[in-house]
Amino acid sequence: MTIRNVLYIMCDQLRWDHLGYAGHPFLKTPNIDALAARSVNFTRAFVQSGICGPSRMSAYTGRYVSSHGATHNRVPLSVGEVTLGWHLRESGRTLALAGKTHMLPDARGMKRLLLDGQDELAVLLREGWFTLVDRHDGHHAETDSAYADWLRARGYDCRDPWTDHVIAVTDETGATRNGWKMRNARYPARVREEHSETAYTTDRGIAFMEAQGNTPWVLHLSYVKPHWPYIAPAPYHAMYSRDQCLPVARHAAERSAAAHPVLREFQNEEVAQAFQQDECIATVRPAYQGLIAQLDHHLGRVWEALDRLGRWQDTLVVFTSDHGDYLGDHWLGEKELFHDCIQRVPFLLHDPSREADATRGTLDDRFVEAIDVVPTILDGLGLDPADHVVEGRSLLPLTRGGATEWRDAVFSELDWTFRGARRRLGLKTGQHHAWMVRTDRWKYVHWTDGFRPMLFDLVADPQEFHDLGADPALGGVREAMRERLLAWFTGLKRRTTLTWAEAEFRTDRHKAAGVFYGEW
Repeated sequence: MTIRNVLYIMCDQLRWDHLGYAGHPFLKTPNIDALAARSVNFTRAFVQSGICGPSRMSAYTGRYVSSHGATHNRVPLSVGEVTLGWHLRESGRTLALAGKTHMLPDARGMKRLLLDGQDELAVLLREGWFTLVDRHDGHHAETDSAYADWLRARGYDCRDPWTDHVIAVTDETGATRNGWKMRNARYPARVREEHSETAYTTDRGIAFMEAQGNTPWVLHLSYVKPHWPYIAPAPYHAMYSRDQCLPVARHAAERSAAAHPVLREFQNEEVAQAFQQDECIATVRPAYQGLIAQLDHHLGRVWEALDRLGRWQDTLVVFTSDHGDYLGDHWLGEKELFHDCIQRVPFLLHDPSREADATRGTLDDRFVEAIDVVPTILDGLGLDPADHVVEGRSLLPLTRGGATEWRDAVFSELDWTFRGARRRLGLKTGQHHAWMVRTDRWKYVHWTDGFRPMLFDLVADPQEFHDLGADPALGGVREAMRERLLAWFTGLKRRTTLTWAEAEFRTDRHKAAGVFYGEW
């Protein structure tokens, strides 16, 4: 078998347009560009949610958010859901993790099944069937984590080295400042670069690959950056200036009285109001680019390790992100909504097989979704595709020039129950959702709670400034897109406890079971 190993690299909050090979005029990413040169660059890849948790749960299960049910951060993935780690375990393999997953254990489900102890099964279930090399989610202090202990052993002698050093800065007066405050993103982190999160995660990933020898492996190398806090270590904090950043993409129409009420309320969130200030944009965007440049540097170390170990020849490499970052675009900060700067992500696939030589280094503009990673890995390793559960499609027919028919739309979802925007709109806690369908020309968003839909003509308005969801002339387009969304929704895979072969075997089998109803 050509593919023996899998390296699945995910960055957090990395925009598709903030890479050298994607055409950024100033940001240099020579190592990621080098991966693109030996991969297929899927230029139109989309996630299934613009939020870390549900996006990752879709990536790890190969299923849409409405199917797996982990609709927002801090919403556990059901203990009954099947992840990539379980699919691999059934074949005698393990799924190793170095970095972030955002997995949250289904404590209620595990308790109901008496699986809330410390045995091996309970530990694996809590981690979504990842076997930990090291987990570091990079969102909050983890004072008793392996990373914290590692930092303390290197002289950062305090209870919380992440807060006090990794995301803290020292200003020009010598005062220590809080890295959560975006105004401080212009200063370097108080941690040495080689001790930063990106360097540490890379160290763990390389050590894992080296330790495997000739034993096949699957590694999820999952970086917490360039996700906030936007604090970069020297010299990356000052590598780019404000005039070396992409111009902010926003339009007065998005702030008008005719703008969608949900969009307007998201623009009233604190993070959005901060990013509506030009000074915030000019401070954060250079630091964000510096974090990407640092990430690129350390990925160069990963490529060198693959070279040294002779692993390029038998390792499937996936490089992607869990979503993008507004950075002030559309008068917004953070993520969540359905603009392309959030939903569209970089996606490089290095297929080491000879059948992929003809597509190596090429661009492919067919629609790809994050749920395609699981079936691609299963296909590459020759494992059961689990078609009764997995909703994505293997990308190997595309890298090997064998696919003729492909999808012509992508889908994403949002559960916005947990946002203050919901309260400001006078909605009680409950089911508050939106779904997106995007084709070549149209992007349509359906909202619950009686809100009108949103519609964008991506040919006439590629930056998505002008919402046509109330345009009377486009009622037919909206109805057709709504029908498209409904057709997709009715096709989700909800019967997951039987394989399709088992369902076929059980069809019209009542007489074999001794049941003779209906006979005359």
